[in-house]
Amino acid sequence: MYWYAIDRKLAASWEADLSLPPAPEGTPELFLLRRDPADFPAAWRVTDPRQLTAETTGVSWLDPRRMGEAPALPECVAGAIAAGRLTAVNVRHPSWRRALDFAALKPQKRRVNLLAVGDVGGTLLTALKLLGGDVIASIGICDLNENAVARWVTEMGQTAWPWDYHALPEVEAVPPERLFDCDVFLFAAARAVPPVGSGVGDVRMAQLEANRPLAERFARQARAADFRGLFVVLSDPVDPLCRAVWDASNRDEAGRWDGLGLLPEQVQGFGLGVMNARAAYFAKREPQFALFLTEGRSFGPHGRGLVIADSIQHYNDERSRELTRLALEANLYIRELGYKPYTAPAVSSGAMQLLLALRGAWHCGSVPMGGVWFGCKNRFTTRGVEIETLELPDALFGRLRETEAALREIG
Repeated sequence: MYWYAIDRKLAASWEADLSLPPAPEGTPELFLLRRDPADFPAAWRVTDPRQLTAETTGVSWLDPRRMGEAPALPECVAGAIAAGRLTAVNVRHPSWRRALDFAALKPQKRRVNLLAVGDVGGTLLTALKLLGGDVIASIGICDLNENAVARWVTEMGQTAWPWDYHALPEVEAVPPERLFDCDVFLFAAARAVPPVGSGVGDVRMAQLEANRPLAERFARQARAADFRGLFVVLSDPVDPLCRAVWDASNRDEAGRWDGLGLLPEQVQGFGLGVMNARAAYFAKREPQFALFLTEGRSFGPHGRGLVIADSIQHYNDERSRELTRLALEANLYIRELGYKPYTAPAVSSGAMQLLLALRGAWHCGSVPMGGVWFGCKNRFTTRGVEIETLELPDALFGRLRETEAALREIG
């Protein structure tokens, strides 16, 4: 083991030739690795020793037992992992030093900018205004429709508790060129929404080709602005658009990938929250699914490939697949009633997950796993993004593998 000093922090590594000041052995805060920057985050909170030896990432990180044998580590390194105080740093990533600064969303109020205040954006804005006073300093909104912006600025300005007029975050218009003057950017814009009654089965995938160029445009703007905050994708299909945003931001003007844009961990998709909430909706109404409320989990994308587990401890594959089907088809029922199913997604996937994330709490979000974005339970900590790890039943893990492969095919 070799020891280095980085900005007054002690780092351990198996790498002997790093161009960093040497340091005496001790309890490290950082562990330096060399990994493919297209496959690994730039930095993350280490929760299992096998995360230090894995050559690839993927859904196996959700169950570290499937990553091979745990390496032998000095007691001081193992102790740092056990205490939750170790950050892994991929020094092959061109922006690894910047990753150390992003490693945590520190506990302070944040400036949030929202692109597009249509059905989803307007509902999301309302929820953030009402619920986010503890973690949101202000909200900027931008939309091609200037009247929509003026409307929401006015209506939100007239939304206040009596006699406590500064308790809620202020809402203001923000021009397109200042969209990334913020701590959190919310991408809720969409160019194609199949109308009610269109007969489109998987609406999200029908939106991919239309929404990808728009997402990539703002990804390039984030790169040009040297954006250091959190880029949240809310538009469908969430998970493939996350990858598109990250990839586009990391290409130069000639289209060459250089890794100088958004860090993988800077991009997170908020689509899984409503699927989790829909599963809970049915679990509260049908006794056969009741275990989900205390032992269940949701994984994967917002749409086809979703994996609902009725229970981790007492997993039943048949019941879990049926609960997954119900969650997937819940939006189709709203469309059959003649409405667009946007309220629950805007609140359960958007507002609720963002507020939990800003509070450093566990939330449902899509995170980078081996070049795809995969929905799971995760949180931002002072040591980097942490994903929940569990001992997953074989049948459940097989479903996760299938979803991972399907997401890779989409690209």
